[in-house]
Order: sequence, then C-alpha cells, then structure tokens
Amino acid sequence: ILRKSFTSVTAICTKYPEYLHSIRNGHSYEGDGKTTIQILNREVEEGLLINSFSQIGFRLNNRMNIIGPMAIFPRIALSWNVGSYEDINEKSLSLFTVLEPKIDIIVVGVGEEKITPGFSKKIIDYIRSSRINVEVLNTEQACSTFNFLNSEGRVVAGAMIPPRIIRVTEHDRFISGKGILDRLSYIDDKM
Repeated sequence: ILRKSFTSVTAICTKYPEYLHSIRNGHSYEGDGKTTIQILNREVEEGLLINSFSQIGFRLNNRMNIIGPMAIFPRIALSWNVGSYEDINEKSLSLFTVLEPKIDIIVVGVGEEKITPGFSKKIIDYIRSSRINVEVLNTEQACSTFNFLNSEGRVVAGAMIPPRIIRVTEHDRFISGKGILDRLSYIDDKM
C-alpha cells in the first residue's frame, strides 16, 4: 500500500510540476523554527473563561470557584441571586441591560431544564427590548457558547445556573477510566 501511495504521489508531481514548484518555493513559515501554542483558558489576560461546572457551581480559568448561579462578563464574575430557572425574570436580568459598554449578547444557561418556547420568549422579549441579543441554552451549551464568544473578543455576558443533574456519558466514563475497559476486566475476573 505504501509503495502504491508513493507511486501515486510521484505520478502527480511529475504530471503537475508547477504545483510542486510552488510548494518548494512558497515560504509559509519564516519564524525561528520553534512552534508555540496558546491554551486560551490558561491565558487570564485574555478574559474569563468557564473551565468546568458541577451541581455546586463553576470553575473559571483564573482558578476562581463560583458557588451557585453566576453572572459572568469578559473580565469579572459575580454571584447571581436566582434559585432556579423559574426565578429568571425582568428584575433578575435588569443588571445586564444597564451596563456600559453595552453588551452585544447575553448567553443564559438554565441548568439542565428543557427550554420551553414560552419561557425563552419571556426572556428574549425582555432582553431584546434593550437591543441586546440573547441565547437561552442549557448550561453545558451556554458555557461553551460564552467561552467561544468571549475568546473572539465580543462584549458578552453569561447568566449561568448550575445544573441539578449532570449527565455522565460513556465518553466521560472512558476518559475517567471507568468505561468499557473496566467492565471488560470485571467480566474477565468473573470467568
């Protein structure tokens, strides 16, 4: 298979030498020879990002733990005084409508609750009356969306409620070492 692949590449290079020439002479990297990466959630100067969440609260990239619901902005996070998604109303959202500079978008994370059209319409209508965009999502999606928008440099705010129940997937079990392989070794022990 390797010989066939090499032969195919050779045939393509011979047939289209102008492309090979442009690859050889194109200088796409002119650095010092070292490759560097930046892990965004470790760069506190870039703004706050949500590293993880649990039933108790949230962990941010600056190693801060927020217990309970939170209001998060590009550079600051505050405790948000709501007990559950049922407490989200005009009064609890008023903080987000009076800030300067004006927020581009608010991402509302409502825990693991199923988002009904009536509930999200109430939030969306109030926030949009202040000419602010809004997304109402479950907390897992809301955290990812907030991180993405904040890393883009958008003026974003998050209103997050930690979920009461966290789904554990087979992938989570596998990553934590409690996946299929553990069950297989358990079966082997019983044989």
